[in-house]
Amino acid sequence: MPDELLERLQRFHTEAFPERRSHFRLLVDDGQHPMTLFIGCSDSRLVPYLLTGAGPGELFLVRNVGAFVPPYDQSQGFHGTAAAIEFAVLNLSVRRIVVCGHSHCGAIRALYGGVSADAVHLLQWLELGREAALPVAEPGPEVLRRTEQRAVVLQLERLMDYPMVRQRVEAGTLALHGWHYVIEDGEVHVFDLQRGGFVPAAQADNAGTGPY
Repeated sequence: MPDELLERLQRFHTEAFPERRSHFRLLVDDGQHPMTLFIGCSDSRLVPYLLTGAGPGELFLVRNVGAFVPPYDQSQGFHGTAAAIEFAVLNLSVRRIVVCGHSHCGAIRALYGGVSADAVHLLQWLELGREAALPVAEPGPEVLRRTEQRAVVLQLERLMDYPMVRQRVEAGTLALHGWHYVIEDGEVHVFDLQRGGFVPAAQADNAGTGPY
């Protein structure tokens, strides 16, 4: 049986790569210099490069269940997301950090139950979004949407507990952005501090989209 992914790898090497060979060579010779750390949910429907129109070398990507940020105090133990945040800020000197949640998020739905007792790592991980959950037993679409957005803001607040992040935000050299991608509409809503909530990107003021 043919391996579809293997066939795609072969097409990349023979068809797509030659058109960008010089660009990849430059990224090797000069190294990577992404301006954005993108913390997104692992959901397969969220495609950061498609969403932002970015190319190779532009986004430093971190994906996990729910787009959650672990606490800086290491109370959740060792974690790749925390290491990636430090690397992006301290080594790559990114200028912005985006936390991107989305509609119909399974991680957010799981905050209200339905997780197997065998998923011990998942159950612990979901606690990083617990504060965003609302006091309802059976969440409807609007409650889930509000929880998804509340979870994004919660992660932004947690990012500010990272000393290297807070220092640069307060110095004006790093900006934090909260996004909520509505899959069915193909639209991103951004958190606007001045308006106290999420607004469609088309209506957002560039100067006011960051939470801090």
